[in-house]
Amino acid sequence: MKCNKPNQFHGPMIEPLTLEGNESTANMIDNVFSNSGFNGRRLAEAAKLFSKMINSDAVIALTLAGAMTPIGMSGPIIELIKRGYIDFIISTGANLYHDLHRPFGYPMMQGESETDDSKLSEQGIARIYDVFIHDDETLTATDKVIMQAVGDLSDERISTAQLHYKLGKAVSKMASHPEKSFVAAAAEYDVPIYTSSPGDSSIAMNLALRHVWGKPLMLDPMLDILETTAIVRSAEKNGVLEVGGGSPKNFYMQTQPMLWQILRDPKHTGGHDYFIQLTTDSPHWGGLSGATPQEAKSWGKLKDEDINHMVVYSCASITFPIICQYVLSKNKPRNQKRLYQKRDEFTSDMIEQTKQNPIAVKEWEEISRDCMG
Repeated sequence: MKCNKPNQFHGPMIEPLTLEGNESTANMIDNVFSNSGFNGRRLAEAAKLFSKMINSDAVIALTLAGAMTPIGMSGPIIELIKRGYIDFIISTGANLYHDLHRPFGYPMMQGESETDDSKLSEQGIARIYDVFIHDDETLTATDKVIMQAVGDLSDERISTAQLHYKLGKAVSKMASHPEKSFVAAAAEYDVPIYTSSPGDSSIAMNLALRHVWGKPLMLDPMLDILETTAIVRSAEKNGVLEVGGGSPKNFYMQTQPMLWQILRDPKHTGGHDYFIQLTTDSPHWGGLSGATPQEAKSWGKLKDEDINHMVVYSCASITFPIICQYVLSKNKPRNQKRLYQKRDEFTSDMIEQTKQNPIAVKEWEEISRDCMG
């Protein structure tokens, strides 16, 4: 009996992998992982997709969750920023806070994951798995840097991008080794950095102290929503490299529904063009932080092009530097988009166009009448 379904038994043969002659990271990706299977092959596909994203001149976001800067990932991020491969960043506040230690030489050491944490506490040492951080010499010292850096900011409303730009510029002036901070590099190259949960970090804890003494600093997350959405709206193509998941992931992904669902923008209904996520989460536990690319399509967050979507289910401490090394060796530097200096213009244009959109105007009038009195 013949089967009328298309023959799916096709593709390259899987042969024993050849390591000799493939010692470089790029050759390992192209000639070893690409010819393999499982997450080794997914890693190769993600690296090549990031390279494709760069060559397409897409506006590329990096979202950063988990404890990445404590283990040194500021270094790869700095290189991506310098090459023009990252145009804006959405990060947890913790990753930004821990990025600020090294430019001042504040100690953050390799430690042990199996240890007596009570003894560490007695010695004034905090632990992030196998990373040791000193309370006074590192944490308290960094707190003072933050307070000094923002000391002259007024109580006007600002976005987190404005706060982090200020921090980055201050680090460049104050630190002995500003080249070790990706926050400083982002400020130098006008790469805006947003924090989707601005109250959830030691940076915010320090800013809260200003409220105690009657010198409040007003971070407005609504400005972050508008600015990131306007950046996405301004681009011909959009893509993202998601390191981990968490709040930063969905904060980026929601920019597309913000355009079509909330602002009723008639020209932006298709979703993001490129998507890469490096994660250890599984979707069936409900904790994949914005869900799989397939599920994201149902929310209008991604375009219906599976070839441009990739999830690598592995530890980002392994996969992120490998992917970075691949594009650094394969791609030419891009012109800096310097979005920090353009974000006000993009946001103003988006707001003005929304106010001229008859559908958005009609819905706002209904909301004002029915819900706001």
